[in-house]
Amino acid sequence: MELAHSLLLNEEAYNQLGEFQKAEFIFEWLQFLEKLLPVTSRADIRENQKKLVEQLTSLLNNSPGPPTRRLVAKNLAVLYSTGDTFSVYQTIDKCNELIRSKDDSPSYLPTKLAAVVCLGYLYKKLGRILGNSFTDTVGNVLKAMKNAESQGRYEIMLSLQNILNGLGAAAIPCHRDIYKAARSCLTDRSMAVRCAAAKCLLELQNEAVFMWSADLDSVVTLCFKSFEGSNYDVRLAVSKLLGTVLARALTSKQTTASTRHNFHRISLDEAMELLGTGFLRGSCGFLRASGDMLKGTSSVSRDVRVGVTQAYVVFVSTLGAQWLERNFSAFLSHTLYLVSQSHSKAVQSQMDAIGCRRCVSFILRATVGGLLGEKAQIAAAKEICQAIWKLKKLVDGAVSDGNLETKNSTTDVTASQHVLVCALQELGSLIHGLGTTAAPLLQDSSTGVLEAVISVILHPSISVRLTAAWCLRCIAVALPSYVSLLLDHCIERLTTLKSSPEAVTGYSFAVAALLGVVKHCPLGIPHGKGKVIMTVAEDLLCSASQNSRISLQRTQAGWLLIAALMTLGPAVVQHHLPRMLLLWKCIFPSSPKDLETEKTRGDSFTWQVTLEGRAGALCAIKSFVSHCAGLLTDEVVQRLLPPLPSAVDLLTQLSSINKSYGNSLKTPSTVYRHKLYELLAVLPPKTYEGSFWAVLKELVADLTVPDSQIDTSTFLLPPLCHENDLLLLGPLLQDTDHRFIEEQLLLGNSIAGGSLEYDPYSIYDQVTKGDSVPKPLPPVLSVVSAATRLFGVLFSHVAESHRLQVLEQLLNSIKQTKGSRQQIVQLNVVSAFSTSLKHLANCKGSLGPEEVRRSALTLVMSALESNNPLLRCAAAECLARLAQVVSDTAFTAGLAQVSFDKLKSARDVVSRTGHSLALGCLYRYLGGIGSTQHLNACVGILYTLSQDSTSPDVQAWALHSLSLIVDLAGPLYHVHVEPTLSLVLMLLLTVPPAYTEVHQSLGRCLNALITTLGPELQGSSTTVSALRTSCLLGCAVMQDNPDCLVQAQAISCLQQLHMFAPRHVNLSSLVSCLCVNLCSSYLLLRRAVVACLRQLVQREAAEVSEYAVALVKENREDFTPDVNIREIGLEGALLGLLDKELDQRLCQDIKETLTHMLTSMAVEKLSFWLKLCKDVLAASADFNTVVSIDTTQEEETAKVDDASILTSDSDERFHPFSNPRWSTRVFAAECVCKIISQCENAGSAHFDVTLAQERKQRDSRDDFLVLHLADLIRMAFMAATDHSDQLRLSGLQTLQIVVRKFAAVPEPEFPGHVILEQYQANVGAALRPAFAPETPPDVTAKACQVCSAWIASGVVSDLNDLRRVHQLLVSSLLKVQAGKEAQSQQYNESTSTMEILAVLKAWAEVYIVAVEKQKNQSDAHSHCFKIGNSAEENYRDVTSSAGGLLDLVQADLGTLSKLWLAALQDFALLTLPSEYASQLPAEGGTFYTAETIENARPHYYNSWALILYATALWLTSTGFVVSDPDEGVTNLSRPVTPTTMCQDSSTRPLVKSPEDVNTDRFHLILGISVEFLCSPRSDAAMENIIACLRALHALFDVPWPRSKIGGDQELGVELLNVLHRLILTRESPDIQLAALEVVQLILFAAQEHVKEKRRSAEVDDGAAEKETLPEFGEGKDTGGLIPGKSLVFATLELCVCILVRQLPQLNPKLTCSPAVQSGKHLLLSEDGSRLVAAALVILSDVPAICSPEGSISVLPTILYLIIGVLKETAVKLQDGQLPLTVAASLQALKGLLSSPMARAEKSRTAWTDLLRSALFTVLDCWNQDGFLQECDEVSLLTAITVFIMSTSPEVTTIECLQNHCIEKFKITLDSKDPLVQCKCYQLLHSIFQHPNKTVSYPYIHSLSPSIVRKLQETEKAKPENAAELQVIQEGIKVVTALTATAEEEHRAHLVAGLLPILLSFLLDENALVSATNSAKSLHEFALQNLMQIGPQYSSVFKKLMAASPTMKARLESAVKGNQESIKAKTAKHAKNPGKSSSIQLKTNFL
Repeated sequence: MELAHSLLLNEEAYNQLGEFQKAEFIFEWLQFLEKLLPVTSRADIRENQKKLVEQLTSLLNNSPGPPTRRLVAKNLAVLYSTGDTFSVYQTIDKCNELIRSKDDSPSYLPTKLAAVVCLGYLYKKLGRILGNSFTDTVGNVLKAMKNAESQGRYEIMLSLQNILNGLGAAAIPCHRDIYKAARSCLTDRSMAVRCAAAKCLLELQNEAVFMWSADLDSVVTLCFKSFEGSNYDVRLAVSKLLGTVLARALTSKQTTASTRHNFHRISLDEAMELLGTGFLRGSCGFLRASGDMLKGTSSVSRDVRVGVTQAYVVFVSTLGAQWLERNFSAFLSHTLYLVSQSHSKAVQSQMDAIGCRRCVSFILRATVGGLLGEKAQIAAAKEICQAIWKLKKLVDGAVSDGNLETKNSTTDVTASQHVLVCALQELGSLIHGLGTTAAPLLQDSSTGVLEAVISVILHPSISVRLTAAWCLRCIAVALPSYVSLLLDHCIERLTTLKSSPEAVTGYSFAVAALLGVVKHCPLGIPHGKGKVIMTVAEDLLCSASQNSRISLQRTQAGWLLIAALMTLGPAVVQHHLPRMLLLWKCIFPSSPKDLETEKTRGDSFTWQVTLEGRAGALCAIKSFVSHCAGLLTDEVVQRLLPPLPSAVDLLTQLSSINKSYGNSLKTPSTVYRHKLYELLAVLPPKTYEGSFWAVLKELVADLTVPDSQIDTSTFLLPPLCHENDLLLLGPLLQDTDHRFIEEQLLLGNSIAGGSLEYDPYSIYDQVTKGDSVPKPLPPVLSVVSAATRLFGVLFSHVAESHRLQVLEQLLNSIKQTKGSRQQIVQLNVVSAFSTSLKHLANCKGSLGPEEVRRSALTLVMSALESNNPLLRCAAAECLARLAQVVSDTAFTAGLAQVSFDKLKSARDVVSRTGHSLALGCLYRYLGGIGSTQHLNACVGILYTLSQDSTSPDVQAWALHSLSLIVDLAGPLYHVHVEPTLSLVLMLLLTVPPAYTEVHQSLGRCLNALITTLGPELQGSSTTVSALRTSCLLGCAVMQDNPDCLVQAQAISCLQQLHMFAPRHVNLSSLVSCLCVNLCSSYLLLRRAVVACLRQLVQREAAEVSEYAVALVKENREDFTPDVNIREIGLEGALLGLLDKELDQRLCQDIKETLTHMLTSMAVEKLSFWLKLCKDVLAASADFNTVVSIDTTQEEETAKVDDASILTSDSDERFHPFSNPRWSTRVFAAECVCKIISQCENAGSAHFDVTLAQERKQRDSRDDFLVLHLADLIRMAFMAATDHSDQLRLSGLQTLQIVVRKFAAVPEPEFPGHVILEQYQANVGAALRPAFAPETPPDVTAKACQVCSAWIASGVVSDLNDLRRVHQLLVSSLLKVQAGKEAQSQQYNESTSTMEILAVLKAWAEVYIVAVEKQKNQSDAHSHCFKIGNSAEENYRDVTSSAGGLLDLVQADLGTLSKLWLAALQDFALLTLPSEYASQLPAEGGTFYTAETIENARPHYYNSWALILYATALWLTSTGFVVSDPDEGVTNLSRPVTPTTMCQDSSTRPLVKSPEDVNTDRFHLILGISVEFLCSPRSDAAMENIIACLRALHALFDVPWPRSKIGGDQELGVELLNVLHRLILTRESPDIQLAALEVVQLILFAAQEHVKEKRRSAEVDDGAAEKETLPEFGEGKDTGGLIPGKSLVFATLELCVCILVRQLPQLNPKLTCSPAVQSGKHLLLSEDGSRLVAAALVILSDVPAICSPEGSISVLPTILYLIIGVLKETAVKLQDGQLPLTVAASLQALKGLLSSPMARAEKSRTAWTDLLRSALFTVLDCWNQDGFLQECDEVSLLTAITVFIMSTSPEVTTIECLQNHCIEKFKITLDSKDPLVQCKCYQLLHSIFQHPNKTVSYPYIHSLSPSIVRKLQETEKAKPENAAELQVIQEGIKVVTALTATAEEEHRAHLVAGLLPILLSFLLDENALVSATNSAKSLHEFALQNLMQIGPQYSSVFKKLMAASPTMKARLESAVKGNQESIKAKTAKHAKNPGKSSSIQLKTNFL
């Protein structure tokens, strides 16, 4: 294929190829040429032009296929337009010649067609350059059309369209001729030709004025004719033509040419009248209406009506949204007039009426719902309301006349019914779409929306009453705050007007509809409503028999209410269950005998009432079973069962009852049947086993003797076919934008589809999707579908022996019927049987013996050859399921063989299609039939069938089946891939484009092949690259196909290819293809485009985005997208599409695509993304009223302007998004939050002004979030103050995130301030509306979170500014205090729980922050005193703010603390296990009611943790000293002794003593914490766990709770175990550290307790009997610790857990394993080090709570761990710092060694032994190989020193240990590292000064000589740097100290040794000037030391000086120099002279 990539065709390569390869080669070359020509230089083209033209024109004679001829034509056109044009006329003549040729053979046809296409493209590209030649060309083409077949007519029409396009106005002479030709084609029998003609006429009307002036009427009539018998594509094309022409006629400017034709512009009324004619009378025209119309026989064909409906939508869309706004009332009255009774034709039968209503609804939805923005929609809703009021007046007039006998009044009433239904449906849908933005509309009393809807609830027509109820339901979904109000109103009217039949049904419908809505409203309704409704329902049912006029209505209403009540779910229903079961029991006769007596009594009316009631009861129970599965306990099921047999008995008697009472019972009995079947289908079959047989008989009868002669296939079968197979059956069954109206055409002429009045019970049920009204089918049909479903369940449960009987019976009944009736029976039976196979497959059942299989097979095989394609499709699926259920390979092979034989012999289309699909389906359920020969046979047969060009249907089915096999045969198929691929390509290149179904099947095949090849497509071998090229070629052919669904296939194939071989897909051309189709009118194409984009942007978002913009900039003429990609990029285009799109799945995909783009690009294109979001959000700002800011508070008047500036959008420039819907704005707000989190991951510069500005200056392309803070705040503000509640929630969420993320960002221009401070007014203004009384609780709850985040963030330090937001929280606190009584009865009680807890949580957060701030400041304050006064003022400033914050909270703390405790108490009750349910308070808790306990739970789970922490802080701040005014007694926190208790109780009535209150509170907090920490749910938030641990920490921070836990050892152990488990299960270091802090306090509490006991024992027993003191502490006298009971053991466990997890080497079990032995040191992370350090601190405290014996048993462990940590982490750090863990282990060691236990007489000897061993272990560390290189000797030396200094002498004075220690010091002294030496000197310094001589002397004797020697050596080598200097200084200090401790007689020697060393460090004056810094320092140090030593040991000193005059001279000069420098300083600073004089005294000792 590479050879094809050249400018000229490579003929040599071409001639070597086979026939089919040639076609491929040519196509590849043409494709390459198409890309190459536009970018080749003009000179090159001219050079090769002649040859190229020859090659291209010669291809015309080669009979090219459709895609090839299109490319030849395109290339020729481009060639002439870029090269020379002189030979173009020859080419045109040649084409004309080919067209004129008389050869009519099929083989010559492609050449002729190629010539036609060629002419079209040449004229399109070159246009007027071609001068006048076009008249001949057009004439020639039109002549050829006269005897052309359909392909020819199709191509000629498209070619003429191109010619017209290229010539524009120049083609006027031919317009009439073309118009005539196109007219005839517009009613052609081939649908493809009709489409092409419509496109041609659409092009023609651009210039042909007559089409929309003089000939307008005939164009319109022509279009109507074209709609007759049309398919979906034709309706799309023709409606586009019709709509455009009419819009053109309406808006055209009058031209001079047209004035001659006395042309007047038509008015809007006339234009609509023309459309209306088609809608109402069809295509029979204007004049011929006489005869048929008068007879009343002609009915408008549905196709015409649906086509005209689409034309209306095109008409309005073409005129645009603004036009619609201006002319809405005229448009509305016209559309509603279409269904009014004045056209009794349109609505003469119920079927017609339903069809017309649907069309009108569609027109209104597509225009009002699709085009208008929210503002305009509100205006439209007002118009619709006016219309409803007008109609209402008509009806009232008619009814109130009282003369109901007169004919005209009843017609008035019925006349209005359909109009009202359409108006109400549109009003409902409008409000549903507007959501809470519709609030102003409903509050507008002048419009009276609610009054209007409620007024028509009493309309005489049932369908109007139902639709009004539906409209109320929509209002309730949109505005949840109205649900309760509407319910109350309707219930009140229902009880008041219960004697009016209309009111009873109307209001009961309304109540049922509203109840159905509650599950969609998260805020719910008050719980008590359920009770009211149940009472009303009971009342209706009981009073039904009192008045026969309304008994029917009351019965129906009563059961309807009960059924709807069930949708509220178990929580509500369980309270009414007993009453409902009683009613259920009473409605059916209790025994068969009663049923018999019933039959003998009664008349048709009583039976009607009875059946209606029983059907209602069945419905209610079904509703109960579906919505309250939780309540279906065995006991309830037992109570449900008794009436069932009696219900089934009645079912069997129905036919005889019908016979007795005539036809009036037909409908009620059908409804009863339907409801019973539905109930049985949802009950477990075991429950009614006894009735199986009876029910089955009835089912068989229903299926085989149906009441209706209606073909029900279109709603019975699609669910039973596989969705992929339905694609075969054309676009009607696929999702399209027009599905809503197209559905009617599916259902055949006798039925228009479902409608609400067929089954009022569907009004409360889950609606299909979105806001569309439920569409139940008529009872006759719904019975059949219920019967098939129930049959499926029963058949799979009856015994296998019965199955044969049933199947035989079904087969017989099919045989006995004839004709169309037979087809209906067959269809019902197959669908029932297929359902039963589905059930059997699901429950893995078997079908039964051989005979059953045989009957089943006969049944399915006959259907496989049915004429109904849907039935064939279902039968193929059924056959495969049969094979799946039987699951026997021989049986399956047999099935396949039957199909093989059939396909070989049969010649008719029906059996060939059916059996070929069956082969594919067999593969679907059997995962590929194992054998290869079977596969080969299948593939062979399907190959042959797919090339049968006589029947496109057979080709399409065979190819579809082939695609299934390719998909499912897996790796077995690899051998067939190449031949299949070439077959697919060959067909793609040759099948005419009109056969779209074949092309679609080819697309599925290609897709399956690409999937099969999968990642192999990346390979580079020649075979793989050939396969890949073929795949890409196939995609290219499909992309060029005119059919949109084939293009969709092409896109999904390319998507697959891009997934497997991304490098080989040309991304730029793919993206351009996607952009072009982004706004296609085909839903499936749009879906494919977005799905592909979604995949592309996951990998290459930036590239995709760039290509899209580049494409627009190239400005190709064929690309004019509806969206403005140039301005707003692909991202903006997608956002715009999201706003217009109504399809849920597509919207979801668009959102995901945008989210992927955002995550990968938001940080790079920050401004762009933020501007996009801002544009979307700001587009709504003009629609907002300026947020009402309360200006009464004086300090705010200054701030008002800020807020109003934010809302009024001053610059009225063009918005890229006009009035986006609220859902789009919510998405934009969510995007803002995502952008912030992306920036957070991207780096700190986004949150640092200074850094951002610096980097922006360096590179202006950089962009940082912090620079857009104003925009972020503005967006959050706009969203938070919108009308839409969802948007307000998103806005508040955004605001909260902004506050949290930017709180700490400083403002560089004003140091000490933060950047957010300037936005206080905006934040306040955004929050205030959320606290208004009418705001929904969820918004207020969210706003509380933002308030607390704002206050806690510390942005505002000035209290007056803080008060604004604080005031909002105070106001909500007042609301909380008002208690349950003050709650509004608008929402469910749990919403007030939510709001209250949100308020309490917000206060808790503020309080916690205030306390923490104050704590930090008191720390800082003590720090300040150390620093001095400089920080004082600064500090005072800060404290005022923190103290102030605490003062703000303090005012309400009394109230808050009570509420917090109450909330915690509630939470504690709610966390109890279910077995304690009976002990819970009956009326609920403080903030929740018993009934709404389940709904309240999540709110408590959300907020308890912070409340707990705040409460703990509050209790500790009072130190548990409770001063409660009610109790009048203040009690301090000493544990209360029994004596004080008695006094209290005697002087006071029995109130809990403060001690008890405290204990309760303590246990409440402890209990909640332990319960939560024991088993935190895996999803428990980190914050909750940390808050809980901090609460415990705060609790144990004060003495009283510590005394509680110290005294209760079990409690302590329990807590430690819980914390241990928490540490094991949570990895987070923050949690583990917090837990360790709590452990430390628990241990501290135990220590205090032990001390207290010891102290009191000493006091009580006196000093005398000290020996007999009992042992306190753990381990008593034995030293034994009991796991589980021992606090010490628990603590050790926990510490070991922490240590071993951080340092696995500590685990003795592991140390032997090779993994750990490497001896490498681990450098722990910072968190790890902090954890280890905390654990060590705890360990060293453990012995303090043991008895001496106990301490002996734990000491080895503790020592092992501490020394282990020391060993493992003692690593040298760069700066000579000690690692944190080492410091901690040394600290712990010191604490441990100085423990009193080491000296207590009972434990002393044992401790001594253990400590010696420990010391030995430390010393031993040195001897390990290779340990010293990285080990830090200093740490080990320090440890040795700690041992020497802290233990009693007997530990370290043993000779062997002592020598060892001395040895180590010696080694270290010789270290090369000055830092180590220095540290060594310091340690020796402390040892030499040890008070006990036995300890210090050995060291002095061994080490001092070497120290002195080292110092003497330094005379020669002066120190180089500070480190060496420090070593010398430390050495001198050691010797000086030695001198001081030495005995008198030795001192002189020492001094004599020391002085020369010091003197040697002095420098003379000259040397001093040039000396290094360190030498100078040494000089000064030596001088000072000499001055101190001189006076002390003057005798020695004088001797020495006398002996050495040089020394003396040196000293004197040094002293002199020193004095001079001091004098100089004194003169400078005039310091107090005392200092210098003191120095003089000192120097005077010589």
